[in-house]
Amino acid sequence: MEQWLSQYSGGEFFLGIATSIGQIILALLAFLITRSVGKRLISGSFSKMEVQRGMSAGRVKTLEKLTINAFSYVLIFVFITIVISIFGLDATGLIAGAGVVGLAIGFGAQGLVSDVVTGFFLLLEKQLDVDDYVTAGGVDGIVEQVGLRNTQIRGFDGTLHFVPNRAIGNVSNHSRGNMRALVDMSISYEDNIDEAITVLQAACDRVAAEDEAIKEGPNVIGVQGLGDSDVVLRVIAKTENMQQWAVERKLRKALKEALDANNIEIPFPHQVYIEKKDQ
Repeated sequence: MEQWLSQYSGGEFFLGIATSIGQIILALLAFLITRSVGKRLISGSFSKMEVQRGMSAGRVKTLEKLTINAFSYVLIFVFITIVISIFGLDATGLIAGAGVVGLAIGFGAQGLVSDVVTGFFLLLEKQLDVDDYVTAGGVDGIVEQVGLRNTQIRGFDGTLHFVPNRAIGNVSNHSRGNMRALVDMSISYEDNIDEAITVLQAACDRVAAEDEAIKEGPNVIGVQGLGDSDVVLRVIAKTENMQQWAVERKLRKALKEALDANNIEIPFPHQVYIEKKDQ
């Protein structure tokens, strides 16, 4: 900095400041333009890759966001180097310092290194992608971003969880293959079980004909349990990813209406009060 100030004296001082400010503004504009153009090129490249190589949309989003983050970090480092050079400082010292910091991180920050290594294998082995519904690190939700340091998971209540990659001991990915929709319906002990199964299966067939998200079934598999006041009949179907809850809601409505239409009772708790009167 002193070397930079010593270059100017008197009126040249203000001219030098104005020149440096102008150079910084030009560098900032170049940074913003390069970042915008770079993001568009990266997004366009991954869009072409999705079409040409038949990659899944989630996988493309995952790699695209990771590449954009890495590109942004490199661009910020270059911008800082240029600004330091404008003030007459030696940029090689910054680069050497970055190498020393990286070496210190390698020896000291074991948690950070563990995050990076785990994140690398999560991506390499395709354990999860953006938009997948997963259980990881004790958190359930939709993956919004997979980075080399942490994974962002949006919970169903709207909370965004930042899970360090080293905390992900195992991953349960609920978005690979068809999912199961399961509905249990109860009837009273007085009703005929075979008749109830026939009524429920007819309702299931109607729902399957109307809903394209159902890939297999629904089928009434029979008596699941015997309760205190009810007989439990189980219905199972295979659905598209993330559609199992919607199918379950539709099935419950259709099955309830079918039982009501055929005068088959769905039991509910009853309370009996006995009043003892003195003679």
